Amino acid sequence: MPSPYNSHTYPLPVSVAFSGPDNTGKTKQIGILARRMGPAATSAGPLDHYDPRWAGGMARWWFETGPVEEVADILATSYLARSRHPFSAPVRLLDRGIPMLEASVAATVAVREELGAAQAAVRACLLLAPYENDLRAAEESEYALVLLHCDDPEEGTRRSLAHEATVTEIYAAYQRHLHEQINRLVDEGRFPMAIRIGNRPTVAVQDEVRRLLSPLHPDIPGRALAGVHVTALGGMSESGKSTAGEYLRTQHGHARLKIGYLVEDAADRAGIRDPYRLAPVVRAELIVDALDRFCQAHHFLDSVTIESLHDVDSTAELARMLGPQLTIAYLDASETTRTRRSTAGAQDVADRDAVKSARGADKVASLAHEVIGNDGPRLALERRLDRIALDRRWPEHQPSTMPVNALGLPVHLESYLAEFLDRTTGLCPLIDLLAVTGSGARGKYQHGWSDLDILVIADTSSLDEMRQILADLEAELGGVKLGMTVLTRAECRAGAVTSRLLHVLAFIGSGALVPLWSTPGLTLPAPDAATDVTASLRDGIQAAVEIRRQLLKGTPDLRALYKVTALLAKIQLRFGGIECPSDSDALTVLLDAKRQDTSPVTTARTERPAAEALARLVLQTWLDTLPGETR
Repeated sequence: MPSPYNSHTYPLPVSVAFSGPDNTGKTKQIGILARRMGPAATSAGPLDHYDPRWAGGMARWWFETGPVEEVADILATSYLARSRHPFSAPVRLLDRGIPMLEASVAATVAVREELGAAQAAVRACLLLAPYENDLRAAEESEYALVLLHCDDPEEGTRRSLAHEATVTEIYAAYQRHLHEQINRLVDEGRFPMAIRIGNRPTVAVQDEVRRLLSPLHPDIPGRALAGVHVTALGGMSESGKSTAGEYLRTQHGHARLKIGYLVEDAADRAGIRDPYRLAPVVRAELIVDALDRFCQAHHFLDSVTIESLHDVDSTAELARMLGPQLTIAYLDASETTRTRRSTAGAQDVADRDAVKSARGADKVASLAHEVIGNDGPRLALERRLDRIALDRRWPEHQPSTMPVNALGLPVHLESYLAEFLDRTTGLCPLIDLLAVTGSGARGKYQHGWSDLDILVIADTSSLDEMRQILADLEAELGGVKLGMTVLTRAECRAGAVTSRLLHVLAFIGSGALVPLWSTPGLTLPAPDAATDVTASLRDGIQAAVEIRRQLLKGTPDLRALYKVTALLAKIQLRFGGIECPSDSDALTVLLDAKRQDTSPVTTARTERPAAEALARLVLQTWLDTLPGETR
């Protein structure tokens, strides 16, 4: 394989040959890369451009009537003519490399002469022997990449043939032999770069292509929409697409782009005057090309919203190209609702609907991953959009559980929890999950100081029965204050929770907090660390306000002052990547980091001077993060 640099480290022009069985997407991958690279890349075109003896309808000649020597000669001559053809672009992309010549000839003679794989390989080498030196030189000038459906030739053949409308016996046999020969060449090291495409969508394969090829030349882009998720919005006029796109932009950080802009930008770069006359497949490729350029220029993006989907055929191709990186959301609203929203009147809506329907915009609903009914309040739309956005960012987690006695709580509280679980988790459970939070979950429970904090996931239909159970068991608490929070699954999945509860969900998702019980198969979202930290800011603001409220009291509540001071310390540490669930540990770590006196921590729970001194220290560390004011 040649070096991509000369002795002065300037990049030399390179040729990259894409090989593989039929229907592995070679031509598609070459086209996407060539369009993305623009003038920096050139496609060498089909082999039949390089020998005048090629003619249409050659299948019968190839497999039946033409002498195999003639078939081999035309193939070899075409490959060599293409290899010698001058090119000026830094990168030349070839559809099928020199090893594919050998595989094609071997597969052909295997079919025509009924040879086994090994015999066919030998026969192919004999047929190509007159060109051996030239072919070796040509192969050494190429970087060889092969696309395979999989490693199993039989399964690969099945996948190749599945893409064909009709299949003859001869063609099917040829494909079987071709897969065997290509796999042999892979094993022999003739294809240093091999990609198994499996069931991956086009863009995922393109991303791997670029990761393999980008070291060969600086003009080859390194990735293709890596880590980027696209939410494509469809719907008829006034259905709420713009509202949805803007909400995802402002609340979830999505870049918001218009499909018309993407198509026209890519078309302009490619010198296409009227992209809307192109086939839907090509328009989808233009959208992906423009998205790829935009996201590379804004490398920090991981979420993009595009609107609006007006063409069902190009939408279907987008889905094939992007696969799981695409969510199609169709906003569905009645004509009455849409007419009411329009500022231009009912006729305007009808006229725009007619144009959209002619393009197939109404049929996009059949391809949608999410069909959102948008006749109701805006809050319902936003909660649904929250769920869509968070489903990707917050992976589902199935929590494990542990026994009550693993918490190290006082015996009467263990008994209380065990009885509560017995009465709420029978044959028809009232709850989906129960987890002890706060100090009771960390082995830090202190009698007379700590509360018993519990998170319950349950439907609101269970509230009445749960209220009765709590009343029946109240005496067993022994005066301990119970803090029970009840959430529904829907609230968790839409992120409709306070920052403290989001923190609890994040802890459950990471395994740092283990519930006592969950219904079999229950999954909960696991909020990411960055969201958890950002959401904590509001609690920090409130804690700083509450500290001053306590300090202004004639006799502050020492317990409340200590806890809110510890909360503010925890939040400040969390922004630095330090998690300290224990109140005293958080206070000590923060003050140590600020080189402040930590002695008030030991007596602040019981002594007012220490509690107030500690509160002032922690409050000041918070205020020190604010920009100063000049007077």
